[in-house]
Order: sequence, then structure tokens, then C-alpha cells
Amino acid sequence: MSIDQPRWKDVLADRMPPAMAEEIDLYEGQMELRKQRKIEDKVFAEIRLRRGAYGQRYDNGKRYDGTKTQEIPFPRRSLTKGPDTEWDAPGMQRIKIPYGWMTAEQLETLADCAEEYSNGILHITTRQDIQLHFVDIEDTPDMHRRLAAVGITTREACGNSVRNVTGCPKAGICRDEVFDISPYAKAETWFLLGHRDVQDFGRKFKIAYSGCGTEACGRVMMHDLGFIAAVREEGGKEERGFKVVVGGGLGPVPHVAKLLYEFMPEDEMLPVSQAISRVYARLGEKRNRNKARIKFLVAKLGIDEFRRLVDEERQTMEPDPRWKDWLEEAHRPTREALDSPATDGSAFDAPGFEEWARTNLYDQRQEGFVSVTINLPLGDITSRQSRKLADIVRQYTSDALRTTVDQNFFLRSVHKQDVPALYKELHEAKLVLSGAGTITDVTSCPGTDTCKLGIASSRGLGAELREQLEARELQFDPLLKDINIKVSGCPNSCGLHHIGDIGFYGSSRNVGSYKVPHFLLMLGGARDDNAGNYGLAVGAVPSKRAPEVVDRLLDLYRDEREDEETFRAWVMRVGKKVIKEKLKDLLPVPGYEEDPSFYVDWHDAREYSIGDIGVGECAGEVVTLTQFSLATAESMAFDASVAIDDPGTDEEGVREVGRGAYLAMVAAAQGLLKVRNPDASQEPDVVFRQFREEFLDTKLFFERFIGANESQYFVNAHEAGGAVRDRDEARRRVEEAQLFIEAAHACYSRLLQAQAAEAGVAIAT
Repeated sequence: MSIDQPRWKDVLADRMPPAMAEEIDLYEGQMELRKQRKIEDKVFAEIRLRRGAYGQRYDNGKRYDGTKTQEIPFPRRSLTKGPDTEWDAPGMQRIKIPYGWMTAEQLETLADCAEEYSNGILHITTRQDIQLHFVDIEDTPDMHRRLAAVGITTREACGNSVRNVTGCPKAGICRDEVFDISPYAKAETWFLLGHRDVQDFGRKFKIAYSGCGTEACGRVMMHDLGFIAAVREEGGKEERGFKVVVGGGLGPVPHVAKLLYEFMPEDEMLPVSQAISRVYARLGEKRNRNKARIKFLVAKLGIDEFRRLVDEERQTMEPDPRWKDWLEEAHRPTREALDSPATDGSAFDAPGFEEWARTNLYDQRQEGFVSVTINLPLGDITSRQSRKLADIVRQYTSDALRTTVDQNFFLRSVHKQDVPALYKELHEAKLVLSGAGTITDVTSCPGTDTCKLGIASSRGLGAELREQLEARELQFDPLLKDINIKVSGCPNSCGLHHIGDIGFYGSSRNVGSYKVPHFLLMLGGARDDNAGNYGLAVGAVPSKRAPEVVDRLLDLYRDEREDEETFRAWVMRVGKKVIKEKLKDLLPVPGYEEDPSFYVDWHDAREYSIGDIGVGECAGEVVTLTQFSLATAESMAFDASVAIDDPGTDEEGVREVGRGAYLAMVAAAQGLLKVRNPDASQEPDVVFRQFREEFLDTKLFFERFIGANESQYFVNAHEAGGAVRDRDEARRRVEEAQLFIEAAHACYSRLLQAQAAEAGVAIAT
């Protein structure tokens, strides 16, 4: 039974750290001021975001959970409509789980919160966080108190702040690590949490730790700041430290992090982090959010100048005892395992044990122990399952549970003797899905289920792919099992599509009078080397054909690979142009009357639309010319992506790539101009001038689904005359061209709608 608000505050007073209690009280007071209209909307938005409270999408109260579509009850209230009024905009609560470490008690509390304040589902994110959806914002202060009572914070889980610090879930037990990064990630988390030097960022800031430089667990190369464990000999002794990288990031235009320090001693970790934060806060973009991530600052200054500024800043900082007071503890050995097995090892294996053990067990470097991956479809686990898992954690380990960036749970330090009994209990809780870390373990962001930026159903496609791949038992196929697939609902890469062997991100296309859900197919990414290689788009695929595309790609790889050739190596050798040609019969969309299923997204009964707005018919001649120009632009951008992926492309070729990407944007802009003037000029300077007058100055051109300023990509490329400085900038220019073309498609749809409305033509719904 729910306890009223004042009692939670009183009952938990002695269990909450005083600082956390004070923060939550302040937040609750700010909520009350917002209801009284004494705090501006934009100010309160940042306040709630810094407490992890997001707005979310709410389409007819439905959410697909991997097996069925759930009916979600409407929440009660909304601060956006004032006090004591009904609301139709529930929120999402993000909860920080630093480096994924969690206790059984914390998991139970999260289960209680999910059941009482949400829909009974805990969702694990690709940053090791926990998210609860469909949360009434007025319940959040009490939820925060209950979490604080077990040592969990939601502070700065969102907003322009340091997000959850991630780390290898195998840290401390990995057979290949340099040393355990767990205490370092923990120290970083609590040192920077609420620190005065991280409160004035223009955008979010993400940090990751890896215990080695080659594996995929830490993925530091895609982070704003990354630490890779390293050691060196100093004075006859082994000294711990880190290789430090900075300026990475995914999003619509990904950047691979740059090397800041080859080796940084461990006692410099926190002061250097602080110095980097101060430089970023002082020099990072504040007005244009689309250029405010630190990756843009590093690219603008160059890594050498950025390093000089950080070193200079480090020398100006007053010493802080917190920089080093945790180091002694970091070197102490930790023990997560029980002193002796919990069972005699005689438990009878439940069905499916052998298959599960082949993919979900990891032999630790500690002899006699294994770790267990709890494979969660779409990253979801119910409250009931969570409580059962908490019991299992207590019974078989000493609170050794972590979340993973692949949206799973990772149970560590289990005596091998206990594995049969543990499996039996997991089987009873329906938590024994095999295929962890294999091709069937598809990563997906929330997409159109709950995200306001979602364009296509990433969860729906992810579930469909998982089901079809499992039916073929590819998790046990020695050739295909290590291929990874990642799906995002939009270009923002929350599903990490850039680092998948096969990646998809949501898009839409016009076919006659209708919109059709599509996904941009990405090939050539890689998780290895800490996510050091990103893929580029091959082309748009109808959503309903995406599973067929995956099947075709797997068959091509199986038939054409050379000895020991990985999927990524095969893609790079064969080339995207050849692969695209072999997929071309899967790209057309049949007419609506021929097959209406193409006009409905995965696991959704409604006809597909964006913003519930269809597309009307328009004059054939103008439509044909515009679509032709957009197709030409896509072809030019694709050719540029092929060239930049070719290791044989020399400096002159790189310059041609930059120029080609710019001209692709020119072609897309010209296509939009043709809506009103079929004879629009092809001269780049004229196209840019007319496009600026007709689309930028009038603000007709924008892309509200992506959240990035695509028009600025064209402006920047034009001002540079299409020139690029190096291969990295050329690669980014290709990404920007692809995004600009996507925005042009969306703008074209709006123009068609406006023309249809003006002409009195019925609009498809």
C-alpha cells in the first residue's frame, strides 16, 4: 500500500545521506514553485532533468514489451498544465547506476519503485542506467527518497551535466584486464557529482573506464572523456595509470576520441578530470546546443592546443584532498564471492542448461568461479523477476551484480559448483534466455515507444530481429554468432548503431500519398578496440524489409568470406557499393493497395505517421523533379561514404570526399527549391543563396525529430567551399550530408502537406 508523501520523508530521514535528503527537499520545493508559476518553464526543465526526470512520448497508452503490447494506464497529474489537472504527458525517470554496480537491496528497491510508480518494468540502458517509464512527476520526490535510502542517486542523470560514469562489467574478474577499474570509476562518479566545476556545461558530458585497450566492454573511444588502464615501470616499481582520450561521441555526427595522454599517473586522474571540465565549461559552446559537446571544442582547437590548455589549467588549481584520499582503498583486494559454495552441486539441470551455459557463462580469472549474464530482451525485466534475481544474488554471491552497456544484468563470482542450482532458480524466474553477447542479443533504444525524437520503432524491429535470429539458433553458429546488431529510432545513436557490425537508425520516406517507416542501414562499425571504428550509412531500407536485409547480409557473408575474415573485414573488402547492389531488390516499397503492411511500423496497429500527419497528393511533375534531386543527393553522399571508408583514398581523395559531401547537400537543397521552381539553378552559390532566402531565413527548413541543426551543416560546408582539413573532418562531412538529406526529406513532406491543404486535397491519415 502506498504511503503518503510526508511519511516517506519522515520514515526515511535517518536512512538518507543528509546531502541527498537536502537536494530532494530542494527539488520538491522547486516543483511547488513551478506549480505556482514562480519558476519559468525552461528553468524548471533543466531542474527536473538534473534530477533525471524526462518527458516522454505517449502514443495511445501502449508499449511493446517484447512479447505483447501493454496497455498503460494514464498518469494522474502534470506540472505542464498546472496543479490538480489531468495530464496526458507521463515522464521517464532515469536512475544512475555508476559503472553498473548494484546490490540486491538496491535492486529490490528499484523493483518496488517500478511497481508502485511505473508500469512494473525496469529498463536497462546502454549507459548502465535504470529507467522507469510512465511516471507521474509528482511521485518523483518520494521515489528519489526511497532510492537515496539505499545509496542510489538520480542527480545529474540528465541535463547539461556529467552523466552516469560507465565501466567494464567484468572489471576485477576479467582474464585480460590490466587492473580493476571499478574503484576509479567510483571515485570519478562521486568526486564530480554536484561539483561546482561541472555545473556550467553547454551540453552533457559522458565518461567511461576500460580495463584494457582492445576489448569492447568499456567503449571509451565513443566518450567525451575516456580512461584505459595502463601500467609502467617507475623506479623499479609498477605504477598504475591510464591512457586518456577526449572528444569522442556518437550522436548524429560521431567523433572518435583523440589521445590526450599516453600515460597519466593514477593520482592525476581526478585533478585532470577537473581541469578538463573547467576548460570545457569556459570555452565550450553555450548558445548553439548542436555544437556544444566537447568533441566540437576538441575538433575546433586541435588536440595539441586542447592539451596545452588542460595542462595550463591544471597548474592553476588549488590542491584538493579528495584527489588522493581514496587511492589506498583502490589498491585493496575486494571479494565478492561467498567463502564456500551455497550448494553441494547435486542440483538437477533444468531444461536448456547446456545451450544456456555455452553463451551465458564466463570463466573468471579467479579459479573456480564464473560470471553469469542475465540476457534481457530489449533490456527489460519485471519487478517480480527483479525481486527473484535479488534473492539469487544474495544466495550465491556477496552482492556481486552489475548492469551492462548491452542492456543485460551480469552476476559475478559464482562458485562453479552452484551453477546448476542457480540456473534452476533463474529458469523458474524465466531469466534463462541464451545468446548473451551474440548476434541474437540485439541492442535497441526505446524509439517510438516512449522517446519524443523517435522516428521508427526500434524496439519493434529489435524484437523482430531477435525472434527471427533465435529461430535459426544463430547464437550457436560459430561463424555468425559474434556479429552484433544495434538499432536506434533516430540518428542520435542511443541504440549505438554506429558501432554495430550491422546498424539501423529510424527514418521515413514518402511513397505516393503516404509516409513509410524506413531504417538507414549502417555497415562497418566495430565494438572492439573500445569502439574505435564507426560505420556509415549504406542506404534507406523499408522497415518491414529490415529482417530480410539482415538475412541477405548474413548469407552473403557466409558465402563470400575469406578464411578467418570478420564481418567488418568482409564489408571493407567487398565494399558498400557492391553490397548495396546485392540488396537493391529489397529496397523498393510496394504500393499501398498491393501491400499495406509496409505502411505500418513493427508492433503497431496504426498506419505509420510522424506527428499523426499524413502526406497529400501533389503535382506529379514537381514531385518527380524533387525526388530525383533527393535521390541524386543520396547517391552522391553514398559514394562519398564509400570513398572515405577506402584505406587507399589518398589526401587528394579525402579532399574530393569533402567536396562530394558538400555537393550532395547542394543537390538536396536544389531539390527543395524545385518544389516551387522546376528550373532552379544548379550553381552552388546560387543554390545556397536561394535556399537561405527561401528556407533558412523563413525557417521552413528544420528537423524536429533529430534535434540537430542540419541547416548549419550546409552553411558550414558552403562557407568552407566544400574544403576539409583531414580524413576525420571529411568523414564528419559525409555524416552531416546524410543528415541534411534526411532533413530535406522531412521538409519536402511538410511542403507537400502545405500544398495539399492549400489545394483542398484530402490528407492521408
